[in-house]
Amino acid sequence: MMGGMAREETRTSMSTPIRRTPPGGPAAGDGPHPSPRAWTARLLMAGIVLAALNLRPAITSLGALLEEVRDGLGMSAGLAGLLTSVPPLCFAVFGITAPRLARRFGPAAVVCAGMAAIAAGLAIRPYAGGTAGFVAASALALMGIAVSNVLMPVIVKRHFPDRVGSMTGLYSMALALGTSTAAAVTVPMTDALGGSWRTGLAVWAGLAAAALLPWLPFVRQRREPGTRAGGAGAGAGAGAENTARTASAAAAPGGTEEPTARPPLPITRSRTAWALAVFFGLQATAAYITMGWMAQIFRDAGVPAATAGLLLAVTMVMGVPLSFVIPRLATRLPRQGPIVVVLGVCGLAGYAGLYLAPAAGAWVWALLLGISNCAFPLALTMVGMRARTGAGVVRLSAFAQSTGYLISIPGPLLVGVLYQHSGGWGLPLALMAALMIPQTVVGVLAGRDRTVEDETAAR
Repeated sequence: MMGGMAREETRTSMSTPIRRTPPGGPAAGDGPHPSPRAWTARLLMAGIVLAALNLRPAITSLGALLEEVRDGLGMSAGLAGLLTSVPPLCFAVFGITAPRLARRFGPAAVVCAGMAAIAAGLAIRPYAGGTAGFVAASALALMGIAVSNVLMPVIVKRHFPDRVGSMTGLYSMALALGTSTAAAVTVPMTDALGGSWRTGLAVWAGLAAAALLPWLPFVRQRREPGTRAGGAGAGAGAGAENTARTASAAAAPGGTEEPTARPPLPITRSRTAWALAVFFGLQATAAYITMGWMAQIFRDAGVPAATAGLLLAVTMVMGVPLSFVIPRLATRLPRQGPIVVVLGVCGLAGYAGLYLAPAAGAWVWALLLGISNCAFPLALTMVGMRARTGAGVVRLSAFAQSTGYLISIPGPLLVGVLYQHSGGWGLPLALMAALMIPQTVVGVLAGRDRTVEDETAAR
């Protein structure tokens, strides 16, 4: 790849890497890529971590200051409630464009542009003037988050094919850290900076701007002349030179090579892809309900406001260590169904506890729901495991996330409606628990040892 690097083809299945050097060096259609040089790998790891840190502060920082934003912009309560569904809507709409953008510009360049969009959106939205400008600038930031969401598993699969579990864990851990940090420090940081909600929101643009730097050396990665542009995910090699190769020619089982030029993967014909999309959508529903309503559940049970906020922070912080452990464990198992079941049982126990004794066992329920919410890094890991080729990962990631976020849109709104009309948390908690059952079922189906390429080829 880089100058002086051994011209070795790395051909990797999810379980057993096979290395061999064809005469004359690697062909242009080979994939996935060999590991980059040590310094390039470290730079790419830094980029992945910094990008992941920026994928949720736009949402959780706003949640922390929502009351101040409503007062400052004269926003109605109904419109403020709809804001809780804007992120998954943007993730679904913009995330589906990620494969096409990656084909044209390369995944790393698109992620770099995504970080720029996040920085610009977060810097502009507090000062855009009026609700329309605030929502438009928020959409710009969420667009950058959406394409980065989809392409992170692709970059991990492409550049670290033998470390999918550990790198997905590192990325997920950083994402959880960014989520919980923004929720915990936005209010005190706003007070320290003079008390203006505009400053408290705008300051997060600095973190996104910092995330641009590690990606700049990778921006100019393009396909080699003569490689086919039609395969999803073609683009981006590992390094600063223009050596990208199409990901549609990954190694096939048994050591044979697939053709370089292949038609687009018919992802919607795969049962595993649909199971993974529904699993992704239901876990996202649970996560957004938790972020939006769990603190209110505790407060209505008599828990002080400060303690309720701390309980929510504990739930989100649980994702930091578990997001590193779960993907590593998942890649060592042929089937991920047992992990899905454990997470589902924790969720059901947490919701039951919130119904029966919300204040008495508050810390236990917060911990259990924090464990259950770690279905997110598991879903990301399964995206990398359920596709055998780089092109398959691109299409599966875009399909699962875009479809999943569409599924998650009504959840927080429905919980609010049930809470308002019933006057309590019995019906909303029953809905949350009921959704955990199909989440577990489709998660077990998505965790079966098979790939979308094999499924679509057989139909």
